Amino acid sequence: MPASLNEIKVRIASTKKTSQITGAMQMVSAAKLTRSEQNAKNFQVYAQKVRAMTTDLIGSELSEGSNNPMLIKRPVKKTGYIVITSDKGLVGGYNSTILKAVMQMLADDHDKQEEYVIIALGGMGADFFKARDINVSYELRGLSDQPTFDEVRKIVNKSVSLYQNELFDELYVCYNHHVNSLTSQVRVEKMLPITDLDENEATSHHQEFELEPDRETILAQLLPQYAESMIYGSIIDAKTAEHAAGMAAMQAATDNAKNVINDLTIQYNRARQAAITQEITEIVAGASALE
Repeated sequence: MPASLNEIKVRIASTKKTSQITGAMQMVSAAKLTRSEQNAKNFQVYAQKVRAMTTDLIGSELSEGSNNPMLIKRPVKKTGYIVITSDKGLVGGYNSTILKAVMQMLADDHDKQEEYVIIALGGMGADFFKARDINVSYELRGLSDQPTFDEVRKIVNKSVSLYQNELFDELYVCYNHHVNSLTSQVRVEKMLPITDLDENEATSHHQEFELEPDRETILAQLLPQYAESMIYGSIIDAKTAEHAAGMAAMQAATDNAKNVINDLTIQYNRARQAAITQEITEIVAGASALE
């Protein structure tokens, strides 16, 4: 049965309110994205400096072999995964994309749950794994839109500590990498042991350092901090992708609401025209009956 004029008017008004809300949320996400992109750029400058210093300090060890446990590959009995998602929805396919990729990776690389450890950053990921009876060893919820290192220090330090204590033998970070406002890519990056340093970089970034007390003691402190900073960089990157996904989702919702309003307006005009035509027909018929 066709909707009445009043019903159509109510639907138009309701959809307009929804459109205003999603439009406001889109602008908020855009502002968050701009700030997050700047934070990511600032972190890259820091990361490059830390990498240059670290590579220079362990340049000879990279070529000759190192005894530092952060650099040594050991037999993999258990693997640790830090999975980064959002705490809430309204971000399009941001969460489903990374969670689907992680589940596929776990199925391909492991035969049983005892072979891996899940560390969840974000409520959506933690709830997802728990709903499937996958044990989440540690979780962190309620990250701010622009997380500081102090916010994630505990779980990041814990992750590195678990590796140092050999509770797992490799550590990966799984997250959505921000490409641009419309695109993100799933990334699974190996954080521990540290294997991405190139000895040739030590030549191009060579610096003269006065070491106190000695190189080994400094590396014992520096390498865990280097790993922690790389994990933090992934969190910043993931948050940037989350804001971009939120902005795109709200823009799509706003556009869809406008399309619905246009369709309802056309429907309303047609119904109103039909009602007017019916009234005219009844008036003409009544006048004819009086003649």
